[in-house]
Amino acid sequence: MPPTVSVIMPAFNEQLRIADTIRAAQSNLERLPNAYEIIVIDDGSTDGTRNEATRLASNPHVKVVGYDRNRGKGFAFKFGAKYATGDIVVLMDSDTDVKPDLIQRYVTMLRRFDLAIGSKRHPESKVTAPVLRKFLSHAFNALVMLLTGIRVSDTQSGFKAFKRDALRKITSLVSVKQYAFDVEMLTIASLFKMKIVELPVEIELKRQFTFGKTIRMFVDLLGITYRLRIIHWYQRNLESLHATYNPIIKL
Repeated sequence: MPPTVSVIMPAFNEQLRIADTIRAAQSNLERLPNAYEIIVIDDGSTDGTRNEATRLASNPHVKVVGYDRNRGKGFAFKFGAKYATGDIVVLMDSDTDVKPDLIQRYVTMLRRFDLAIGSKRHPESKVTAPVLRKFLSHAFNALVMLLTGIRVSDTQSGFKAFKRDALRKITSLVSVKQYAFDVEMLTIASLFKMKIVELPVEIELKRQFTFGKTIRMFVDLLGITYRLRIIHWYQRNLESLHATYNPIIKL
């Protein structure tokens, strides 16, 4: 029997986009032989995001959960993971920027890998983004590699797939609640010696990063680096190091 798939979709003030994102995910998931569920996490939205998502939850494949105060995408993903029942868990942004057309490729690659992550710098990726956002993305990723040592070409793409057991181990150590939680997840996965594959992604980034978000990501990255390099917090809390190292591969 094919593995079941849970798609976790954190959402904050996405009233105008959430319905289209859910429908696009459903359309692609229906093509798979796998049973699936879509879990929308309302991250304390102040608009009609939860109402829009709930309207589509009459479909038995769609669940909507949430809370009243905005906590951040990292918190929302970890919160949603508690509700996921699938053998494979997919993180997907809710703003329609990332197209879910390649989801079957991600699910298939988890037969051989623990994580499959989208990379805007994969040669097969199709990326549309403002010039400033592209520059900031390159600069941030270079800083991530310098400070954490993880070797992936893109930590921040909003499309990632995990084996359930791998995700359970990772989230047991995740503490970042905002945007840099992707960096923390990949840092922890590297310490666990998990096998990671980078895959193409189709993405259209319409909005610029604000200065405030950029600063918060940098502060979170410094916190990750401190726990990793200075006090070795992650290393001291690893559950095991039994997985065999395998370099990150582009396919």
